[in-house]
Amino acid sequence: MGIWFTEKQTANFGITAKIKQTLATVKTDFQELEMIQTEEWGNMLVLDDMVMTTEKDEFVYHEMVAHVPLFTHPNPKKVLVVGGGDGGVIREVLKHKSVEKATLVEVDGKVLEYSKKYLPTIAGALDDDRVEVKVDDGFMYIANSKREFDVILVDSTEPVGPAVSLFTQGFYTGIHKALKDDGIFVAQTDNPWFKADLIRQVYNDVGEIFSVTTLYTANIPTYPSGLWTFTMGSKIHHPLKVKKERFTDIETNYYTSELHYACFALPKFVKDLTE
Repeated sequence: MGIWFTEKQTANFGITAKIKQTLATVKTDFQELEMIQTEEWGNMLVLDDMVMTTEKDEFVYHEMVAHVPLFTHPNPKKVLVVGGGDGGVIREVLKHKSVEKATLVEVDGKVLEYSKKYLPTIAGALDDDRVEVKVDDGFMYIANSKREFDVILVDSTEPVGPAVSLFTQGFYTGIHKALKDDGIFVAQTDNPWFKADLIRQVYNDVGEIFSVTTLYTANIPTYPSGLWTFTMGSKIHHPLKVKKERFTDIETNYYTSELHYACFALPKFVKDLTE
């Protein structure tokens, strides 16, 4: 039968992948980290028994975190990524020629180390000259920043362990202060099938702080339910008012200029979470 890895996404539901081999297992200062080579998804990063990314479908998440806000902003030069130690969001950010500096703040240095070793197609851009990598607490880094960034991207795990503080209104308030006057931020906000209350709470919290609050979705097969949400908070710019000439040609596998608008069309049960 072989060896299988199962992520229990709820007490009664999970997804399973057949394993070729376990590449690494380490207990970091923050979490249990595993690198698994799977038959279907290639190499897979697992933190505390939750799938973080895989070689096969990683492009969906990373492209949608990065390109929706970066094309919404008219001229993003300075970008901050909180979390995202696998490097995928940084890779996508650097596709925008206007970006002069991209700072990555990852609390767990082991995620950086093992991603570079086992996920080189994802983490390869971390050594780019435009990238500054800091092993630090994202919450505190945000708290100590003021009007510094054009775009902030929160690439966190689910709200457990070290990521709990990244789903609080205090964190979003700190992000608002850390952004320039026309700044934008996006955070991954889990799935509407199992985490509806979380999405509703985050959307309401962000809406109390930012002038423009929107929710969009993407299909990510290895994430719980496959339907994933992202919450955007913007001080000025609305993602649906981006003019078509704003889009430039970049290499993507999921994101397109047409999808930029379409991803904000929500199924009714998801739209209900924003009302």
